Amino acid sequence: MSIIPSFFTGSRSNIFDPFSSEIWDPFQGFSSILNNLPESSRETAAIANARVDWKETPEAHVFKADLPGLKKEEVKVEVEDGRVLQISGERSRENEEKNDKWHRVERSSGKFLRRFRLPENAKMDQVKAAMENGVLTVTVPKVEEKKPEVKAIDISG
Repeated sequence: MSIIPSFFTGSRSNIFDPFSSEIWDPFQGFSSILNNLPESSRETAAIANARVDWKETPEAHVFKADLPGLKKEEVKVEVEDGRVLQISGERSRENEEKNDKWHRVERSSGKFLRRFRLPENAKMDQVKAAMENGVLTVTVPKVEEKKPEVKAIDISG
């Protein structure tokens, strides 16, 4: 292996050479590996695929999950003991016809599950969920903070 840059030698095949004409593709062969996996293993990719945002407002904890193509009947929102919010569901696979030739499959299918441990200020008995345009919004109201009562004291004299 030579340290001399390849533009002096005319050859451009060194992987450490920034001027090399060969481009390394880190994902080369990856699709063939996925195709050799059992179907059940490929479907598990959907478990971590449900993206969820969690924000806290003065009144509530608000969760928004992108679940495109799912109906509200295909999604479950549950509250478990110990202040755990669970969002789960399943995205069905598209039916495959024998004569179909797939060029690219990027959409995930299968089950997904996300769990969140909520802080003690969450009102677990008042959780509400709504689904609109493929976005699930779960609102968990917060216990109102008791502000310390301040009493003004008259100063005599």
